Amino acid sequence: MIYDIRHVTTYAYESPVSLARCSIRLEPMSGNGQTLLSHSVEIVPQPRERGERTDFFGIRTENIVIDAAHRLLKIDAKSRVDVTRVAAARDLATSDWESARESAFAADSLEAASPVGYMFASPLVPIVLPVTDFARASFTKGRGILECAADLMRRIKTDFAYDTKATEISTPLADVFQKRRGVCQDFAHIMIAGLRGLGLPAAYVSGYLRTIPPPGQRRLQGADATHAWVSVWCGADAGWIGFDPTNDLMVGADHVTLAIGRDYTDVSPVDGVIVGSPKQKLTVEVDVIPAG
Repeated sequence: MIYDIRHVTTYAYESPVSLARCSIRLEPMSGNGQTLLSHSVEIVPQPRERGERTDFFGIRTENIVIDAAHRLLKIDAKSRVDVTRVAAARDLATSDWESARESAFAADSLEAASPVGYMFASPLVPIVLPVTDFARASFTKGRGILECAADLMRRIKTDFAYDTKATEISTPLADVFQKRRGVCQDFAHIMIAGLRGLGLPAAYVSGYLRTIPPPGQRRLQGADATHAWVSVWCGADAGWIGFDPTNDLMVGADHVTLAIGRDYTDVSPVDGVIVGSPKQKLTVEVDVIPAG
């Protein structure tokens, strides 16, 4: 499936901003069942400096500097992506989770795809004992790691309520777990924390999810949103497999990967610093349109 994706980020400031330095991570990745066909980013006002780099995780990052006074910053990213990924079956036979854990600890590669970099606590995903204990209920002795991870995903979908007002990105993971409420970022972080607490490698994936309107209703422009899910290392044979705990879905052709990291801090679509305005309003509009 080929998708045309438009991701528009707008910052409206209460007073003029004299300087903005931003990092932009809006270029979808190629690999793992998808191919980036085209990508462009239009920025208003026009930056004085624009530079690109690829970070450790393989994320293409654009760094910009705007030194003209402005009260509105608009970042308009357009991408075309071909997704051929097939969702893994929930009953796919994999090595038992204990063996997968031992194999991960024995890995000697430090490349981005190595399980080593995703086994330990990260800025937004500490190891929290109650979360580890919650995950442990899915990981009985000798059970296949994919089957265990799919069961944990199902339990998060069942036990947690989707609530856009319950949390912010700064809400501590322990508080999210106690509330049992949050959004896709929270559910991905909870699943990752549970897996890492058991010594299992898990990565945070940001991207987009194709949405289909109800029968008889038109699709609304800008109605889509960025999404987050989890990639679990399921042993040397199976490799990395995607799990979407928000929807209890195995990741397939409806998911478009934007970036992969340890947690949200590694993959934030736009971040940076500004000089000038103490208050701002952020608006994000996303369209994911099948092109063929």
